[in-house]
Amino acid sequence: MDQIQHFRTAYKTPLGQMFVGNGESILQSPQFEKWKSKVQLIFTSPPFPLQREKKYGNLTGQSYSEWMATFAKIWTQFLTPNGSIVLEIGNGWNVGEPTMSTAGLKALLAFQEAANLHLCQEFICYNPARLPSPAEWVTVRRIRVKDAFTRIWWMSPTPNPKADNRKILTEYSPSMKKLLSRGTFNGGNRPSEHRVGNETFRIDNGGSIPPNVLVSSDSSDLINVLPIANTSSRKPYHLKCKQRGIKPHPAVMPEQLIEFFIRFLTDEDDLIMDPFAGSNTTGEVAERLNRQWLGIEAIDEYAKSSKLRFGLSVA
Repeated sequence: MDQIQHFRTAYKTPLGQMFVGNGESILQSPQFEKWKSKVQLIFTSPPFPLQREKKYGNLTGQSYSEWMATFAKIWTQFLTPNGSIVLEIGNGWNVGEPTMSTAGLKALLAFQEAANLHLCQEFICYNPARLPSPAEWVTVRRIRVKDAFTRIWWMSPTPNPKADNRKILTEYSPSMKKLLSRGTFNGGNRPSEHRVGNETFRIDNGGSIPPNVLVSSDSSDLINVLPIANTSSRKPYHLKCKQRGIKPHPAVMPEQLIEFFIRFLTDEDDLIMDPFAGSNTTGEVAERLNRQWLGIEAIDEYAKSSKLRFGLSVA
């Protein structure tokens, strides 16, 4: 196994490699020089600024912002000139109070400013099936509603990164299908002061442009809004971990969320990197979509369990 600056290669697949070790150290090692300016998409979900410490590590407050900012300049060195960074950052709550922490937002600004990144768009990943939390304020005292979404931030060193929304079209609604079938549309002025032409919505473009609200459901079909199913305990990775007595990663990202951005922002054979790979959902989806990938995970047991995604032995 490779042993450079205290990290190693956990495994390789036909399209990717998984590394175990400290992400900051790995990305600044001579071994990674060859991938600078080659990554089309960095997609990752760093540890959230939670007050309750998780095994995979998490900071809070100013420490979290400073920690995130250190990665910004390092990561952007690996991007192509029109590459993208997509970050999922969840919500946090202040200790002992029914008030939300602004640590995630401050961390985003610190990250963006550290590398002069353009904020291309914000997405909301809504999961109505999420368990009621924070429990103290939602289910015990009953003074808040449940926290059921995370923010996804799309950034780039350029205001015009590679992107094509025609690759992520969703199925037309029944009313839109009826309109296309009828071939007529009531154009004219709207109360919003927009003017809609008579021909505006008569062309079948193969589907609707999705909004930036990504909604979780149990359906695997693409409908008006993209369903982001996150019933992770029923997914193949969790079932395989259970069968082999392996503890799965506690915060697995839904595959459809990753697939949405990979299709939207990359083409086949492009290189994708996840610096907080966890159970390596990013690598699995990238491989399935014929993209190259690099994953980095600090905790050996999570990297080891991710082998199950590729049919590799965990012995």
